Parts: sequence; structure tokens; C-alpha cells
Amino acid sequence: MYLVTVLRNLLIILAVNPDSHLHTPMYFFLSNLCWADLGFTLATVPKMTVDMQSHSRVISHVGCLTQMSFLVIFACIEDMLLTVMAYDCFVAICRPLHYPVIVNPHSLCLLHLVSFFLSLLDSQLHSWIVLQFTFFKNVEISNFVCEPSQLLNLACSDSVINRIFMYFDSTMFGFLPISGILLSFYKIVPSILRMSSSDGKYKAFATCGSHLAVVCLFYGTGIGVHLTSAVAPPPRNAVVASVMYAVVTPMLNAFIYSLRNRDIQSALRRLRSTTVESHDLFHPFSCVGEKRQPH
Repeated sequence: MYLVTVLRNLLIILAVNPDSHLHTPMYFFLSNLCWADLGFTLATVPKMTVDMQSHSRVISHVGCLTQMSFLVIFACIEDMLLTVMAYDCFVAICRPLHYPVIVNPHSLCLLHLVSFFLSLLDSQLHSWIVLQFTFFKNVEISNFVCEPSQLLNLACSDSVINRIFMYFDSTMFGFLPISGILLSFYKIVPSILRMSSSDGKYKAFATCGSHLAVVCLFYGTGIGVHLTSAVAPPPRNAVVASVMYAVVTPMLNAFIYSLRNRDIQSALRRLRSTTVESHDLFHPFSCVGEKRQPH
């Protein structure tokens, strides 16, 4: 599953970047979302695979904090990108005449930088909060990844600050983004239904439907992980929720965005044909020449 996730996301990135037809805001955000999925799985799956092969589940304190930091960064980047992509769909469908003015190269760079710096700030806040608490030594985490909420539950100190921070973080990176996404789709659906062109309706529904499916998958598994961590469930439930969140979701995201997207499928076909032509060009047996005569 990890190899499929890496290869599929890399294929989308390699198909989008060289294709001038796909140099649009939507595919700019899509390629960045693929990078976030790659980083998200890279922060979790290799360590889990090594643990499974070595039959050792030990991780150092520094390694745990590092894994948690990267996990939070890429999760928040994906969270912000999904919100921005929903807003991009809203402007493209509901305000098409204002789209070139609202979504311009400067606003794209600004939104991307804001998403990155907010994610970095949230990651550093998580690390700072965790470092303020005293933890038991040689503790066991009922998970294969250093998930922030489980680490904070292991604190020996007072958990009032912990709860305040978790409520604030859940509001900033959970409630507000999902509210913006739902509001965007609340405006998008009536606009699509009012379209007279059936081809335009199909393309809009395919794009928005793929995005909505990814949003439901990402937030559904993420909420499941946080709820299972909050109520201290049996270890098996927590691990299953985390596997869905860290492994299955990034793998399915790439398939959801590429299966029903004609532009991505065309770009992937062009990439494959270009690769085959390059392979034939440089293959030593691709050209049949005259038979060489011995000297």
C-alpha cells in the first residue's frame, strides 16, 4: 500500500508539472496535496515497516517528537489545502467572471505560504506543549505512530492546559476548515444544478465529487483517530483507525482524483507514451541497422 501511494502520487506530480494545459490553480493545489500525502506517509509507514521486520517497537524520545512534528505538519498542510481547493471550486463555479482576479499567481503563492507557516506553527506548538509536561519512562503507546493526543494523555502533570490547547487546535484546524468546506459546497451545488450544459455539469460534478470524497475520507478517519484516542479505547481499535488515517487515506486520495478526472487521465497517458518513446529511443535493440561486416 505504501509503494502504491508513493508511485501513484509521484505519477500525478510528474504528469501535472510538465503539462502546460494543467498549469491551473486546481492542479497546482492537487500537486501540492500529493506532496503532502507523500510526506504524511513517509513520516509514519517506513518506521512501522522496520518495526514489523525487526520485531522491535522501541522509539526514542527525540525520534517520537520528530515523528509527531512531521505528522502534524503534513496533516495540517493537507487540511489547509483541502479548504483552499474547496474555495477554488466555489470561485470557479459561482464567480467565474471574477476567477482570474481572485485566484491569481500572487494569491496562489500567498495561500500556499500561509498554509505552510500555519502548519509549521501548529507543529511547533504541539512540540512545545509536549515538552512542558513530565512523562513516565518506558511507557507503551497503543499505536504504531506517535500521535499527539496519545502523547498528551501520558502526561503526569495537570491536564488543564492540555485540554485548552486541544480544544483550540481542534477549532482552528478542524471546525473552521470543515465549516468553510461545507459552506463552499452549499453554494456550489445549486450553481451546478442551474448549468444548462450537460458536459459542464458532468465536469463540475466529477471535480467537486472527487474533492468531497477526499474531504469525507480525510476528516472521517481523522475524527475517528482523535475520538478513539480521547476515550482510551482498546489498542486494536486505535491502531485500525490510525492505519486508515495514515496509510489507506493517502493511497485512495490519488486514485479518487485521477479515476474520474479526464485531464489527469490524458496527462498520465501522455506521460506513459513519452516514457515509452524515450525508452525505445535509447534502447540498444530499438534500431535495426545494417549488419556489420567483420574486418
